[in-house]
Amino acid sequence: MTMPTRSLGNTGPRVSALGLGCMGMSALYGEADRGESIATVHAALDAGVTLLDTGDFYAMGHNEMLIGEALRAAPAGLREQARISVKFGALRDPNGGWSGYDGRPAAVKNFAAYSLQRLGVDHIDVYRIARLDPDVPIEETVGAIAELVEKGYVRHIGLSEVGAGTIRRAAATAPVSDLQIEYSLISRSIEDEILPTVRELGIGVTAYGVLSRGLISGHYTADRQLAPGDFRSFSPRFQGDNLRHNLGLVEALRKIADGKGVSVAQAAIAWVLSRGEDIVPLVGARTRERLGEALGALDVTLEADELAAIEEAVPAGAAAGERYAAAQLADVER
Repeated sequence: MTMPTRSLGNTGPRVSALGLGCMGMSALYGEADRGESIATVHAALDAGVTLLDTGDFYAMGHNEMLIGEALRAAPAGLREQARISVKFGALRDPNGGWSGYDGRPAAVKNFAAYSLQRLGVDHIDVYRIARLDPDVPIEETVGAIAELVEKGYVRHIGLSEVGAGTIRRAAATAPVSDLQIEYSLISRSIEDEILPTVRELGIGVTAYGVLSRGLISGHYTADRQLAPGDFRSFSPRFQGDNLRHNLGLVEALRKIADGKGVSVAQAAIAWVLSRGEDIVPLVGARTRERLGEALGALDVTLEADELAAIEEAVPAGAAAGERYAAAQLADVER
């Protein structure tokens, strides 16, 4: 298969139509197999996936070191095709707790220095603060990244989980390649204001959570036992009646996927791919098996009647429960 590509906005790099979200290889979904994680990164690169997404706070630097190790062990041709997207700014404590966000210019440069060292690279392809720091104007944070671009340490400026007003202010400060934000069949709030705004400004979208943390993958079951600390153990959409309702939506989607001869996950990813050439879905595969399934979505073309059937089965706003618990939702600019 020849990997199709898409541009991250008018100013960003051209990358694979699917990116690999690497967070789950280190944090928030229970223990992962290190060897399998590295093999999955290599399999992704071998398949033509060029966009690798991480955050410096994923297991306090573990994920960046894991990606760095994977890149060092990859064949030279594959290693050089990787485009690395890094989120920064989330503050952690020794117990793994969360302590807010830091977007001060001095902090931005400090975070970047550590990320470059952990990744073992001389530049970061896309750099973005993970959440808006309410105490620092976005112009100051983006301006600091722009200085890193001027010095060659960063190639492109990104944003993450911010609203339309902040997007406009950031784009007026420096060229912004893309907005990273959750977007899936059951998380569609960006369609009202944010998506029209980024399209007006020529900013791309890297969509995470396209399978809603496995909820709409077709593999999640109501009796699943979660490891301690698994994000889903306190996520509202995975609790009680909410979970039963949401799995009902998955079964409705499964009927359409079965009729198409594809998996539920492939149908869900293909739906996100269908929303526009300016959207690059990130798939959070932790194993080669799940990666292979996700890549199969690239071969799925959803016709108009199939898209209509999906919209009827899983209409906008159909999910039960918020995508984050109240504490995390407070950090997301709406």
